[in-house]
Amino acid sequence: MLSSDTIKRLIPSSELTPEDWERKFPPRPLPAGAEVTRFAPSPTGYVHIGGILVSLISESVARQSGGVFILRVEDTDRDRFVEDAVDQIGRALEFFGIRPDEAGEKGSYGPYQQSHRQSIYDSYVVDFLKRDRAYPCFCTKEELAEMSKAQSAQGVATGYWGEWARCRNLAEATVIQRLDAGEPYVIRFRSPEFTDKRIRYVDLIRGPLEKEDNRNDVVIRKTTGLPTYHFAHPVDDHLMRVTIMIRADEWLSSIPLHLQLFEALGFPMPRYAHIAPLLKSEGKSRRKLSKRNDPEAAVDFYVRAGYPAEGVLVYLRGLANSRLLDGPPKEVLSAPLLLEDCSRGGQLVDIAKLDHVCREVIAEMAPEEVADRVLKWAEEFDPPLAELVRQDRQAIINALMIHQLPPTGPRKEIAKWSEFRDKAGFLVPAMFETVSDAADPRFAPVAAELVTQLAQRLADSYRHDVPADEWFAQIREAAVALGFAATAREYKNNPQLPGSIKEAANIVRVLVTGRTTSPELYPISRTLGEPEVLRRLRAVR
Repeated sequence: MLSSDTIKRLIPSSELTPEDWERKFPPRPLPAGAEVTRFAPSPTGYVHIGGILVSLISESVARQSGGVFILRVEDTDRDRFVEDAVDQIGRALEFFGIRPDEAGEKGSYGPYQQSHRQSIYDSYVVDFLKRDRAYPCFCTKEELAEMSKAQSAQGVATGYWGEWARCRNLAEATVIQRLDAGEPYVIRFRSPEFTDKRIRYVDLIRGPLEKEDNRNDVVIRKTTGLPTYHFAHPVDDHLMRVTIMIRADEWLSSIPLHLQLFEALGFPMPRYAHIAPLLKSEGKSRRKLSKRNDPEAAVDFYVRAGYPAEGVLVYLRGLANSRLLDGPPKEVLSAPLLLEDCSRGGQLVDIAKLDHVCREVIAEMAPEEVADRVLKWAEEFDPPLAELVRQDRQAIINALMIHQLPPTGPRKEIAKWSEFRDKAGFLVPAMFETVSDAADPRFAPVAAELVTQLAQRLADSYRHDVPADEWFAQIREAAVALGFAATAREYKNNPQLPGSIKEAANIVRVLVTGRTTSPELYPISRTLGEPEVLRRLRAVR
């Protein structure tokens, strides 16, 4: 066991004791059954959509029990720290309307950023050193790499344990000598002697678990003075009085170590709930959604594409609790997320399904709200579109109303704001590019000359303010006058004809909408108005 003087040389800054921190952060005055949960992301890159899933569940568990939901930034990995990542975390939560009760400067159990809590961790590391539950390690990266290589060659478990734990029993004189030499060091946890025993634990989602006990003397304090995640998380969760640690399943393998640390720290045993991973289909197999390979893993993917936040939330909630799959969006958004309903297996992220959900959500919005949401998105990601919305907001609203009116509506075409140009932009005169080439392949199989003739004939006799059946009749009249078959059956019996009313209607559709598929033409003509319809018909040459 090291002397007080040597411990002070190892950690000179520590003045307060664990008892001081216990008094500073007492148990929370909450009603019985209230849960305290946290979302604890690392600012080492973009925010993963799986992190939003974890935060949704954590927030719901706290809210439905009358408890507290915390945002804690775990930024002790300074080698992988990404500038602006902390701000990205805040923006991602704000986008999805996830509002922690405690975060940043708000709350009495902070700081809520681990890099600002070093003095707290040092108190507990010093306590470990005093009780011989930790020790300094001077092994270099090169030595550790050689050790791992030798372990692999011998077919034994890699790690710092047993005979491989070279610094575990250094004499104090040797420690002092190496400190005098200025050698860098870390502090390692002195794990209990390994006895091949297995530990049993009950996860709140996965149920009873059994794993081999931890044998490694893991690093708990780095050469920088900052703690590792393994050590910081028990200290933080205990002092913040977190009651359920909801986290990704990648930490399942660390349960034996974390239970050892909680026990060594003298804290009550933790309650964990490990969330199943989000998956991606790859051929006939599935794999974890990857930050490196899958753009849809990033929250920014959904923000840039313009998915409505509530649509993504409905989808994620369905992934979290399968009982909510395919439920009405409003009910899904208000339903509690229960740990007992969370899946134990991975959930597939299906963008086609997400699009379907978001189309349902947008279809329930008023055109005025959609216009406002399109503008807000476009101001950041499509400035020209934003300018068009500002110049003629009513035209945008009119374009959206086509999806609400009979016989068209409610038409569910738009899944994200970036689709507005393609799905509804043709209804906005300033956004529409007229079709002027009669040989455009969209008119196939009709010859260019007939395309021009039909457009001119219809424009010259065009009647706008008539009922729907009369409006369509004028297209048939113009087509039949030019030799088109009046029906598909007639065209089938006379294939030498230039086409049927179907091909003629397609010509009008392409001229008026720029598309070969669209909502019903009659309500489109009501939205555009007579001058605009005629302008589009007369554009072709």
